[in-house]
Amino acid sequence: MQIKHIFFDLDHTLWDFETNSSKTFSHILKKNELDVNFNDFIEVYKPINHKYWKLFREDKVSKKDLRYFRLKEAFDAINYKASDEIIHTLSEEYITFLSQHNALFNNAIEVLEYLKEKYIMHIITNGFEEVQFKKLKNSNLLPFFDKIITSEKVGVKKPNPKIFQYAMDISGASSHESIMIGDNFEADILGAINAGMQAIFCEFNGEVATQEVPTVYNLMELKNFL
Repeated sequence: MQIKHIFFDLDHTLWDFETNSSKTFSHILKKNELDVNFNDFIEVYKPINHKYWKLFREDKVSKKDLRYFRLKEAFDAINYKASDEIIHTLSEEYITFLSQHNALFNNAIEVLEYLKEKYIMHIITNGFEEVQFKKLKNSNLLPFFDKIITSEKVGVKKPNPKIFQYAMDISGASSHESIMIGDNFEADILGAINAGMQAIFCEFNGEVATQEVPTVYNLMELKNFL
């Protein structure tokens, strides 16, 4: 691979979203004195959140609706009657406290230190602008990356090829020297390939590739490709 620029996804790829999200919910549910079974809540919340993020990527729900309905449906699923007031409170507190928990996937820092010696690295994320920079800063990831590209800033979300082209344009990168690394096959991998980039799929979360691409099962395996 004649690669000069690496574009990473953030959540579920480097930043351990599920661990940090669970810790955040543990805190805010206790803070608001909600009498819910934490494990039951998290079990139903994860697939609901995944569903709403897919709808969000497809522009079928707004950011506001995503943040409200993923909580409402989770509470409904465990038969807990949460008022709109508490749902809105939890929605705001979740965003506030999420970036204070900063678990990374195993060997993330070691691998980034290795790659930084050889490549220029960037982030392309569909996550919310107000929280992604905080995640990067608080988890000590920010110094590794040159450009941070968020879908909110660009106005389109992965897998739209426009966000990948924008990322290459502001990074001074051409498609043949660029590679995308991410955990979401549709958003990260197919989106990048459709923009002319190469890609490495991180099969970290049970999602299976729908076509043959270089695949890793932990971050250390990136050294086999880069």
